[in-house]
Amino acid sequence: MTFHKRSLAGAIAATLFVAGSAQAQMSDEAVRIGYLADMSGTYRDLAGPGGLEALNMAIEDFGGEVSGVPIEVFSADDRNSADVGANTVRGWIDQQNVDLVAGMVASSVSIAVTKALEEANGLAIISGSAASSITNEHCTPNHIHWVYDTYPLANGTAKAVVEQGGDRWFMLTADYAFGHALEGDVTQVVEENGGEVVGGVRHPFPTSDFSSYILQAQGSGADIVGLANAGSDTVNAIKTASQFGLTQAGQQLAGLLIFLNDVHAMGLESTQGLLLTTGWYWDMDEQSREWAERYFERVGRMPTMVQAGVYSSTLHYLNAVQAAGTDEPEAVRAQMAETPVEDFFARNGRIREDGRMVHDMYLAEVKSPAESSGEWDLYEIKSTIPADQAYRPLSESQCDLVNQ
Repeated sequence: MTFHKRSLAGAIAATLFVAGSAQAQMSDEAVRIGYLADMSGTYRDLAGPGGLEALNMAIEDFGGEVSGVPIEVFSADDRNSADVGANTVRGWIDQQNVDLVAGMVASSVSIAVTKALEEANGLAIISGSAASSITNEHCTPNHIHWVYDTYPLANGTAKAVVEQGGDRWFMLTADYAFGHALEGDVTQVVEENGGEVVGGVRHPFPTSDFSSYILQAQGSGADIVGLANAGSDTVNAIKTASQFGLTQAGQQLAGLLIFLNDVHAMGLESTQGLLLTTGWYWDMDEQSREWAERYFERVGRMPTMVQAGVYSSTLHYLNAVQAAGTDEPEAVRAQMAETPVEDFFARNGRIREDGRMVHDMYLAEVKSPAESSGEWDLYEIKSTIPADQAYRPLSESQCDLVNQ
């Protein structure tokens, strides 16, 4: 029987089992979580060791065990390699009996890992990756996509920029799954709102020298240079654009995936006025501030939306394991999907049948130095993008799990 056909049967069986027994059924008398992320490279600061610390916070806050069995954590550096990531996860499943894979940043790694998990009947919650294809053409019944993806990034930032008059775009794109997805989503939004993509170039991932790419952008005649990259690639591109006087000459940068750590690293002098879309911000309300301040005490810096999402998704998973009375993947995923997500991270959150956790997103603007009251006071939230408007509609989905 295929996993797709087993999903409903497994969930029903688990429900009947819980109803008939108070004794939790945990494989190997433990719940095991593997945290997989870029721990040393381009994406280290947006997830990395800080995401592992957030995961450990969630486990501690949950009590360190589920229904009397311990929660064990493994971690590994995927080095932004799909092969390394997939082989690590296969080893975890075969040798450590890992129940959940968490973290994951590079979209190419996540796609490879989820295919391995589908073959092995495992489960993943992806918090760091951006490609919307992860729950579109690459969806599986074995993973959930938690924090954000390229669709609301384009829907938020690109639409806002076009509405302000920036209708001629040049795309500077990271040449792998995430960059391609973001470029495609931005192009669709720009064109649907009356704009035009007049040119573009794709750069290797990662890249340190953006000189030739910025020169091409300057010669394109575009009003807006859209950065369809992330992490140190985005930082290097913005720094190079500044050195070449791109904005001084009248063009504008649109950072399509900007993280808190990027703005902090570059400083408000370089980034003030930048519009961005985010899934969460540490200072957006009292709930967010309370958790972020606890995180800051442990790590010494404010969390990114990915790190906050790792905590949120881990806690949601552990609550589902406890409620289902088992760590069996189909039953846990079904329980997670039945339970609304409403916490310090997510507002109006729910897990759709394609595995996308939809929740409110936010259009933010980077403050000027004069507007900022402290080192981490970096964003002003300009508007909320409601959950039911932020993400790709299911009516446009290519996911095989939709309307089965």
